[in-house]
This record gives sequence, structure tokens and C-alpha cells, in this order.
Amino acid sequence: MKNVAIVYFSGYGHTKKIAEHIKIGIEQLPNVYASLLSVDEIHDVDALNDYEAIIFGAPTYMGSVPYQFKKFMDDASKIWLKQGWKNKLAAGFTNSGALSGDKFNVLMQLCTFACQQGMLWLSLGVDNTSNQGEHTSGHLEALNRMGGSLGLMTQSENDIPEVTPPSGDKRTAELFGQRIAEFVLRLN
Repeated sequence: MKNVAIVYFSGYGHTKKIAEHIKIGIEQLPNVYASLLSVDEIHDVDALNDYEAIIFGAPTYMGSVPYQFKKFMDDASKIWLKQGWKNKLAAGFTNSGALSGDKFNVLMQLCTFACQQGMLWLSLGVDNTSNQGEHTSGHLEALNRMGGSLGLMTQSENDIPEVTPPSGDKRTAELFGQRIAEFVLRLN
């Protein structure tokens, strides 16, 4: 069994909802299991050493990761000293209330953090130009409606996580999870 850690912070529950859908996608493949780990619950970053892949997720707050996730990143500097996550698979996702919200900045922070750790960054790999039927780019049910490539970008309205993000974002998260699982199996 291959194990994937989905490490996230979620202030209002929307980023957690996306993490749950990534987990659904990962577990579509046999022999791959995903654990949802809130940064609030991680007291020792060494606990992540046994995972084959670590997926990082944070909401976009003021164009950046929130301080709770940044603290996790800073705590992981002790892993960097030992190169403990070197050659592990990494990927990232972010959610914000605004359509742009400077999500790219957060994905760059997550990617840079993973690369500093010597990890292998996996892009989104979900094309937004091949949406089925009437669901074109930008539509709430469209795949990768944000048009991201570095990682998964989703958007939530000012409502509860049971209502938003929309179905297209959740389905994109599941496809991203499947892609992650495929690469975990290839690399290991």
C-alpha cells in the first residue's frame, strides 16, 4: 500500500472540502491510500517522512498562504536539513473567494517550498480546453475552470462548504487526485 499525505489548512472548510475530493480521486486507484492532515494537527513534521507523496493545500489569503500554513513550512526546515523529503512526490492546491485572488502566488510558494525540500513537483495535468458538451472554460461545472497548470486552483463563494466550491472544481480535484495516485505508483 502506498500512502499519500494531504497536508492542508482550511479556515472556513472550503480548502478541506477540496482536500477531501483529492482524497476521493487518489483512492480510485488500488493500493494507494490518502490521509487528510490539517497543519493544526501536525505536531511533528517528521511524521510525514513515511509517506510516498505529500500534497500541500492552503487557501489564498491576501495573495499568500495563511500564517498557519507558513508556520508548518517553517517547522519543516528541520526536514530540509536532513533532506528527509528528497525525491518524494509533491503537488499543491489552493482555494479563494475571488476568481483570481492571486492563487498563482500561493501555488508558487507551495512549489518553491517543495523544491527546496528536493521534492518532485507534479503539475495539475487537467486540460480546460476539452470540457464536455456545453461546459466551457469558466463555467461552474467545467473542469479546471480557473485554467491553472502549476497546481489546482478552486474558488468558493461566500457560503458553506456543502454548497461551494462548485461541482466542476470538485471533479477537477478528483482528477488531480487520480493523477497523483498514478504517479505515486509509477515512482515507487
